[in-house]
Amino acid sequence: MGRTARHEPVEPLRAMTSALPRWVAAIALLTGLFWAALLCQQHLAGKASVIDRFETVLLDLRITLAGKRPAPKDIAIIAIDDRTVSEIGTYPLNRNTLAELIIRIREAGAEALAVDILLSGETTAKDDAALAAALETLPAVIAVAARVSEAEQTASAVPVVREALGPEARFTDAASVGLVNIVTDGGGTPRHIPLLFLSGTGLQPSFSLKALERFSGQTPSVTEEGVRIGGRVQPLDLGWHLALNYYGPAEAIETISAASLLNGDPVNLEGRLAVLGVTATAVGDRFATPFDPVMPGVEIQATGIANLIDGSALRRNGAIRLSDAAAALTITLLGLASVAFLPLAPAVILYLALLAGWLALTIVLFGQGQWLNAALPFAASLPPVIVLLLSRQVFERLRSQKLARASEALGRFQSPKLASRVAEDPSFLADPKEQSAAMLFIDLSGYTGLSEELGPVRTRDFLKDFHTIVVDVVSQCDGVVLDFMGDGAMLGFGIPDASKDDPGNAARCCFLLERAVREWIENAGMGARISRVRVGAHVGPVVLSRLGHDRQQQIAATGDCVNVASRLLEVAKNHDASVVLSSDLIHTAGMSGTEFVPPRQETVAIRGRQQELTVGLWRSDEDPLESETPGNTG
Repeated sequence: MGRTARHEPVEPLRAMTSALPRWVAAIALLTGLFWAALLCQQHLAGKASVIDRFETVLLDLRITLAGKRPAPKDIAIIAIDDRTVSEIGTYPLNRNTLAELIIRIREAGAEALAVDILLSGETTAKDDAALAAALETLPAVIAVAARVSEAEQTASAVPVVREALGPEARFTDAASVGLVNIVTDGGGTPRHIPLLFLSGTGLQPSFSLKALERFSGQTPSVTEEGVRIGGRVQPLDLGWHLALNYYGPAEAIETISAASLLNGDPVNLEGRLAVLGVTATAVGDRFATPFDPVMPGVEIQATGIANLIDGSALRRNGAIRLSDAAAALTITLLGLASVAFLPLAPAVILYLALLAGWLALTIVLFGQGQWLNAALPFAASLPPVIVLLLSRQVFERLRSQKLARASEALGRFQSPKLASRVAEDPSFLADPKEQSAAMLFIDLSGYTGLSEELGPVRTRDFLKDFHTIVVDVVSQCDGVVLDFMGDGAMLGFGIPDASKDDPGNAARCCFLLERAVREWIENAGMGARISRVRVGAHVGPVVLSRLGHDRQQQIAATGDCVNVASRLLEVAKNHDASVVLSSDLIHTAGMSGTEFVPPRQETVAIRGRQQELTVGLWRSDEDPLESETPGNTG
């Protein structure tokens, strides 16, 4: 049987995959999906949350990217502005002046009028009568303000009117009324206008919806899907809320000073809806919008009316909210799965690509009037993904520490060169590899009797010292220990990678090793028991391969070179030599610059081999490297 060099390969490192245990990954997936589902449930129900603050920031970003857009020509704002107040000299305008203004609006050709002014309380009978008469001259709607509880002033439910402040009865006889309440976000920006309110007498229309009715001459019908206006349906958010889509900063909707009408300046309102309201400084309400930090309240109302007229209100309904929820759950699941099972860098890239893709989709669809929730997938996925990332780093750090300890321990059991190579390349020698290598064997003559005399414990100490010397010397000569065999050892040069210096290193190692072991034996007082140290070496082709089962393998060096090197120990015994080198090794060592001239040269038969072999023989007192000192030999 031929000899083989055996090495247990390192278990392939799983650095390309996650170190997370499966139970941790499963818990992370379930917990993450539960968190995402909780946020999605709140979103589908329209409940206010911290996410809304982030969503408004992203919504404003989309509005800014979309830019200003033209408002419909069917609507104009008649503004009681600074000029009007200055020219009249008082504010509020008396009702006789309002009556005159309304008459001028009708004469300018207005189709209908929406008065965003609370005409509550009585003034003089004459002025009130004049205003009522003016309102009767064209289809009109007057503003009513309602008080609703804070919990009901959201974009998820029909607001319930607790108390209303509206015009005097004579004005409601002359015109319709509509509620002007709006829904703002956490920053105070109007985002929705409720189109219906629930009062003690039933459902009441909003100011915007009633203005559309007075302008179009048709009564809009509210359905489950939205509001039907003529032949089209305007989708609405939860609780029949209209999502505002701004046209631009203040006066993006054509705004005409009331002073121009009162002064008789030519104004064309033919076929248009006039929205009358206050824009004067420090008078009336103001709101921040994505385009303007101080947009008058009348223009907010006009924006809602214009959205209904041209059908450009943002589309946000139950179906779109379901799309938001589906995206949030999908991104959360894929993000967690990628972090749990993929290599870390591709996992992070994939997750960020999913978020970036969703953000890009919300921007693109916003250009088509659809309001997808950009923040929900971020809020749903980021916390669980970040927690899982941190958990994975902890587990991978623990695994790295464990592998480092294992690698350190493995280095004590086998050649660090081979251990490092297999660790770096787990597929090393998956296919057998033939290459040239120099093989060296060493053994001790008389060891059997010595071990019987020393006993197990002292024998173990003896072998440990012997093996330490072997490792130190072979490392000095750039070789590897392939196997320890009791009182012997198998060494290789050119394993795992061959070089031109391997034969010279092997030949040099033979003499340094023989001398180091011999001197150690003499110093230990065991020269009488160990009669000789024998070393044999040969060079030639070997086959490096993995042998064994798929789950348990060993690295083996096989071939005629290995067999010949081991048989040279017998040649050394038969010819009373300490070192035996094949002529092939002597020749190739000389070619690489290391000359070894044997004092004796013989052609010998090799047991188990037909062809004879020429060898060089040295006794211990014929060391050609006598002047060279071995490295630390323990």
